Amino acid sequence: MGLKYQGKERRRHRMYITRNTEYHFRDNLCVAVKDRRTNTWLDAHLALRRKLTGGVRVLPNGTAIPIAELPEVGEALYFSDEEGRELITSRLCTVERPAKRVVDTYPKAV
Repeated sequence: MGLKYQGKERRRHRMYITRNTEYHFRDNLCVAVKDRRTNTWLDAHLALRRKLTGGVRVLPNGTAIPIAELPEVGEALYFSDEEGRELITSRLCTVERPAKRVVDTYPKAV
C-alpha cells in the first residue's frame, strides 16, 4: 500500500469530458477544446480562454441550478464573463487529469 499525499494539490491541468467534447484547463482557464468524434482541437470554441465560473446541476425534475463549486460528473460546466455572456456545456461524463503527452499537444495559441 502506497502513502496518500496529504499536501496541497499541485497539478494544474484538468480535463472535463462530455459526450462529444473534451475541455482542457490549466488552473481554471480553458486552454484547449477537442472534438471527441474527430479527435481534433477546436480553435474557435466559445469556451477557449475563458475562466470556469462553476457548474450547473440538473435535478431529476429537469430544474437547472447553478453551483459555485467545480462541477462533477453529471453536472455541466458554466462559464460567464463581465459582459454577461454565458456558456453552459452538456453534462459531464468524466473528469480526469490529462497525461503530459496530451498537454504537450495543446494548440500553441494557449
